[in-house]
Amino acid sequence: MRVAVPVMAAMLLLSVTGMAQAHRLDEYLQATMIGITRQRVAVTLRLTPGRGVAPAVIHQIDSNGDGTVSPDEQHAYATRMARGLEISLNGHALSLRQGEAVFPSIAAMQAGSGVIVLQYEATVALKPGLYHLAYVNHASGPDVVYLVNTLMPDDPAIHPRQQHRSVDQSSYGLEFSVTPQGGT
Repeated sequence: MRVAVPVMAAMLLLSVTGMAQAHRLDEYLQATMIGITRQRVAVTLRLTPGRGVAPAVIHQIDSNGDGTVSPDEQHAYATRMARGLEISLNGHALSLRQGEAVFPSIAAMQAGSGVIVLQYEATVALKPGLYHLAYVNHASGPDVVYLVNTLMPDDPAIHPRQQHRSVDQSSYGLEFSVTPQGGT
């Protein structure tokens, strides 16, 4: 019995190691988090190019091919990404303003571990009532994988009700309500 425990532990370690090595690195993960307050809708994209697609993503960002990502190139990429996003509230398009953009080193992207963080926001004035937020990410390419979710609001007057996602999560809808301050 004493021999079986170390053997089983070694087998478990090998299976976990094997799973880690099998992690897919050939996709461009575009994870979107949406935050809602009564004054704004915030959209944060966390973009992680896998090692297999990193050269193409880096080429899109480093437009002059000099091996560095300048502030102008970062801004241009964040602007291009924003053009591919649609967000609306009760059928009315929201205009996203670009916020902070954080880019990893090219080496980190080449290794498949670099995460680009792009923040956008739209001003809103939510009154008590029912709302439908719709979001679509039009990024294209067979290597793009989407993930989208809404953060739980800090404001107790905002109540998420139902979420809807397309199968690939490139489009997302959220039904929510706003109650009078202090109401339920």
